[in-house]
Amino acid sequence: MKRRVVVTGMGAITPIGNSIQDFWESIKEGKIGFGPISYFDTTEYKCKLAAQVKDFQASDYMDKKAARRMEPFCQFAVAAAKEAMEDSGLDMTKEDPYRAGCAVGSGIGSLQAMEREHAKLLEKGPSRVGPLLVPLMISNMAAGNVSIAFQLKGKSINVVTACATGTHSIGESFRTIQYGDADIMVAGGTESSITPIGIAGFSALTALSTSTDPARCSIPFDKDRSGFVMGEGAGVVVLEELEHAKARGAKIYAEVVGYGCSSDAYHITSPAEDGSGAATAMLNAVQDAGIAKEDITYINAHGTGTHHNDLFETRAIKLAFGDHADKIKINSTKSMVGHLLGAAGAVEFVTCVKELCEGYIHPTVGLQECEEGMDLDYCKEGSHEHFTYALSNSLGFGGHNASILIKSFEE
Repeated sequence: MKRRVVVTGMGAITPIGNSIQDFWESIKEGKIGFGPISYFDTTEYKCKLAAQVKDFQASDYMDKKAARRMEPFCQFAVAAAKEAMEDSGLDMTKEDPYRAGCAVGSGIGSLQAMEREHAKLLEKGPSRVGPLLVPLMISNMAAGNVSIAFQLKGKSINVVTACATGTHSIGESFRTIQYGDADIMVAGGTESSITPIGIAGFSALTALSTSTDPARCSIPFDKDRSGFVMGEGAGVVVLEELEHAKARGAKIYAEVVGYGCSSDAYHITSPAEDGSGAATAMLNAVQDAGIAKEDITYINAHGTGTHHNDLFETRAIKLAFGDHADKIKINSTKSMVGHLLGAAGAVEFVTCVKELCEGYIHPTVGLQECEEGMDLDYCKEGSHEHFTYALSNSLGFGGHNASILIKSFEE
């Protein structure tokens, strides 16, 4: 029998708050995190705006020596994991560290380290490239640093599926506990790619919004949407086997009950036009939970604000749920924080848990009018209501689809 898995701790570093409390208060206020890019001169760039993390000091979460050996994506991960671990009340001195694992993924790793050391290579030659370039740059170091910081000696993995990374990381952690390979998993995603090559690369794909109006740059499902806005940050949760959590008197936020995946096998950047891949992932999650499609009344969409994603994800929801799709509330957290790439699914998972706990579905901020074919309830307004399930979608370049299903906790 598969074991039950619950959420007992959460942490977040986001463009609208560097703690769960601050992030959630900003969500309820409908606050947006967009502004001019300050990390480099954007004069020659078409994209001028991003959703940067504000007022973050790594030394608030770790000692300065440790921080110097981490790039921002790792610092964000360790900071969010620290909050999640403290929130969970876990005392690792009382736990078997080999039964506690880590799955904190990053889609890209450190572009900052690559840019910095590549400039040294060109200007001063190969002998001047820093000896820590590789361990600073590679994406698995988020999981590595979190494991080291909190002495998690069980399964330690780095799922890399582009924008589906965070959801896959939490989903694989869910499976790990379900099938007895761990009792505790610290799981999530992290990213920090607001750099010259990051912005230039996504701009060259015509994926980024070129709007200069913070209020109209990240507008998922709106007829005037023009691309996504690059965000950064981290979301980390503590997942725990139910009986283990109960035995130590842990508070329980919610239960993870379903996880579904698929591949579009269609195109390296565009989702399948009929939505069949994403629809399959959603239905797999529903089937995994053993519930009916009609039990789903809320979906936190991938909702990037690109033309293709929002249209094809709408088709996927209609394909998966049929006539019931009209009764589902659908929102996009990216309307406030932008697209956090590998961290997106994890921050959106945290959002879903908080929404379940407080009976509140946030609006898709900035949404004004949809075009033909976009006729579902995309939550122009927030709503206070009781709902039992939250389904969160993540779709990544390469055709990666992941959906994770969360339920209000009941004994």
